Amino acid sequence: MSRFIKNLLDRPGSVNIAPFQRVATQAAGHEERLKALDELPRPSLDDLAGFCAIAREAARRTLDMRPFDVQLVGALALLSGNVAEMATGEGKTLSGAIAAAGHVLRGKRVHVISVNDYLARRDAEWMGPLYEALGVSVGWISQSSTPEERREAYGRNVLYASVSEIGFDLLRDRMATSPGDVIVPEPSVALIDEADSVLVDEARVPLVLAGAADPGVHAPEAADLVRRLSRGYHYELDDQGRNVFLTTKGTDAVEKALGGINLYESPEVLTRVNLALHAHALLTRDVDYLVRDGRIQLVNQSRGRVATLQRWPDGLQAAVEAKEALPASQTGEVLDSITVQGLIRRYPEICGMTGTAVAVEEQLREFYGLKVAVIPSNQPCIRVDEPDRVYDTVPAKERALVEEIVRVHATGRPILIGTLDVSESERLADDLRAEGLECAVLNAKNDAEEAAIIAGAGVRGTITVSTQMAGRGTDIRLGEGVAELGGLYVIGSGRHASSRLDDQLRGRAGRQGDPGGSVFLVSLEDALITHYAPDEALPKADDDGVVRHKRAAYVVGHAQRVAEGSNLEIHRNTWRYTRLLELQRAEVLQQRDRVLHGDAAADALARACPERWSELGEQVDESVLKEAARQIVLFHLDRGWTEYLGFMSDVREGIHLRALGHKLAPLDEFHREGVAAYRKLLEDVESRSVETFENATITADGLTPSDGDLKRPSATWTYLVQENPFGDAFTRALKSLTPKGRRRQELG
Repeated sequence: MSRFIKNLLDRPGSVNIAPFQRVATQAAGHEERLKALDELPRPSLDDLAGFCAIAREAARRTLDMRPFDVQLVGALALLSGNVAEMATGEGKTLSGAIAAAGHVLRGKRVHVISVNDYLARRDAEWMGPLYEALGVSVGWISQSSTPEERREAYGRNVLYASVSEIGFDLLRDRMATSPGDVIVPEPSVALIDEADSVLVDEARVPLVLAGAADPGVHAPEAADLVRRLSRGYHYELDDQGRNVFLTTKGTDAVEKALGGINLYESPEVLTRVNLALHAHALLTRDVDYLVRDGRIQLVNQSRGRVATLQRWPDGLQAAVEAKEALPASQTGEVLDSITVQGLIRRYPEICGMTGTAVAVEEQLREFYGLKVAVIPSNQPCIRVDEPDRVYDTVPAKERALVEEIVRVHATGRPILIGTLDVSESERLADDLRAEGLECAVLNAKNDAEEAAIIAGAGVRGTITVSTQMAGRGTDIRLGEGVAELGGLYVIGSGRHASSRLDDQLRGRAGRQGDPGGSVFLVSLEDALITHYAPDEALPKADDDGVVRHKRAAYVVGHAQRVAEGSNLEIHRNTWRYTRLLELQRAEVLQQRDRVLHGDAAADALARACPERWSELGEQVDESVLKEAARQIVLFHLDRGWTEYLGFMSDVREGIHLRALGHKLAPLDEFHREGVAAYRKLLEDVESRSVETFENATITADGLTPSDGDLKRPSATWTYLVQENPFGDAFTRALKSLTPKGRRRQELG
C-alpha cells in the first residue's frame, strides 16, 4: 500500500523500480547457460531478462566487469525513459552502455551526451568492446574532430559527445547550403551522463554560431574610467552582490569625465559604463574567470572547470578584457543560437543518469517531462557525514580548516578538500605548505591533469585540494590500508548555492560500501549567507569562534534554499523568453529543409516571377535555375533570421524599461514584439528573394559570385555564452538609476 500511495502522490524519486528488479533477478537464471556458450546469441528486447543476461555476460567477457543487479536495474530505468539516480562509484558508465545498446536494438540511434570531450572519448573507447560484442557500432567526437570524422561518428549506432559539440554541429548544419553538407542526423534518443549538470545547471546556456564583424573600440575607455571610481562613494553593490549602481556622486563624476553629457539620455553610453562597472566590481579574477595565455577563460561555477569555448555576451566580454588590459577578442553578429535546453528537447526520447537527481526532479519534470528512478546502492553506504561546523568569521573558519587537515593528516588518512573557487584553493594550498604539508591542487588552472589527480586522492597520506570539479566521472579508489583508517575524508570549505553540489562532494567518499567521512566548515560571513540571507538574525559565537547555537544550521539551510529558489526562477524566466524563439526557429527550419532538400524555392519563385522564370528557363538548364533559386531563398532565410535574433536581443535588453513606461508585463510585451517581428521576417524573406531573383545574374554556371547582396560571412566560429548572472544590460541600467537620474527622467 505504501508504494501505491507513493506512486499516487508522484513524489520525487517515485518511479517504481520493482519491475526492473524482477527482470534483473530473472536474468541471473540465464547466467550459467550463457557462460557455457562459445558465442553469445544476438540479444533481443522481446525478452528483457535475456537481454540483461547477454549484456552481463558480454561485459564480463569483454571488459572483465560483471554488472551488479543494481546496474541492470539502472539500465532498465534508462530504457524506460527515466533519469536514474545512482550513487558515485555504482557503475553508471556501464549501465548507460547497456541501455544505449538496448535502445539501438529497438531501431533507435543513440547520442550519449557528456559534459566534456575527455569523458566522451574515454567512455566510448572503454565500452567499445562491449558494444562490439552486442553487435552495436560506436563512435565519438571532440572539439578537434574533422568534418569527415564527425560524419563517420554520427553514422554509428551510438555516438558519445559533449553537449556543446553536438550543439555546434547542429548550428553549422542549420547554415548548410547543400544537402551534402549536413552532418547531424535526425534526433532519436539522448542518453545524458551527469544529467543534472547538463539538463539543469547548463540548461540556459546558449550555444552560438557567429559571423565575423569588427570589434568594439570603446571598452578600454570605459574600463579606465571606472578604475578611478571608489566603492561606497561613487558606486554601491546591492545586498546579494548581483548588481552595482552609481551613486549621485558617481554619476556626476562619470558625466564630467565624458565631457558633461547627460548619462541617462545616452543609453548606449550608460550601458557601456555599467558593463565596465560590472566587470570591475562584480567579476573576480581566479573566481569567475582566469587570465591564461593572454585571454580570458571563464570558470564554470557548477563544476569549477574552465568553461571551454565559453564567453560572456560581447559587451561584457569586451569589458572584462579591457579590465585586464587584454586585446579585444573576435566579435561578430549572432547567425544562430540554441540553448542547451532547446537542444535536448529536440530529441523525441530523453533519459539520463547522475548521482544527484532527486533534488532537481521538479525541474526535470517541468522542463523535460522526466521522472527520477532512485537505484539502490550495491553495498550500503557507511560513510559518516558529520553536521556542519559553523564559525562566525571567514578567518576563524580558515584557521579551523587548516587545523582539521593537520590533525587528520597526522593519522595518514587521505583528505579531499572541496573549495568554493580557484583563489580559495590556491590560498589554502599556500596555508598548508606553510604548515609543512604538500598537497595536490585540482582546479580550473590545471584541469588537464584532473583524472590523474583525482584518481590518486585515495592513497594513504594524500591531501587533495579541489574546486567543485571534484573529478566527476573518475572513481577514487582507496589505497592499501586506508579502509582501516576510516577511508577518504572529505571536507567542504563552505556550502554551495546548490545542495546537489554539496552532495556530489560528499559522494566522493564511501563508494561501493567503502568507509569514509565528510564534514562542511561554514562561516556566517560566507557569500552564500551574506547574499541570500542578509536579513537573518545571526547567533553569536563562543569564545573559540564556533557558533554552536542550533539557529546556525537553520540560517545556512535557509540561505541555500533561497539560492536554489532564485536559480530555479532564473531558469524558468530564461525559458519563458527563449520558448517563443525556439518555436519560431522550428518553423523557419521546416521551411529551410523544404528549400534545401527539395524544389520549394524554385516553385515559389516560379509562381512569384513567372516571366523572369520563363526567360531564364530559355537560357540555362532547369537544374541550374533551381539551384540558383535555392541559394537565393536560403540566403535570405538565414539573413532574415540573423537580423531577427539581433532585433529580439535589443527588444529583450530594453523590454523592462518599455514595459515600465506602459505598465505592461515584460514577457507579454516581448511576445507581442516577437510575433509582429516574426511575421515581418517571413514577409521580408519573400520580398527580398523575389527582388534578388529579378536582378541577379544567372548563367549556365549558376549565380554570379560577385552578387554582393548574397555574400555570407567571411569567417564563422562557435562559442557558448555564459549568460550574464547580473541580468541584462538595460535591467541593470534601470536598477542603477540614481535619484538624480530619476528626477531627470521625470523632468525631461
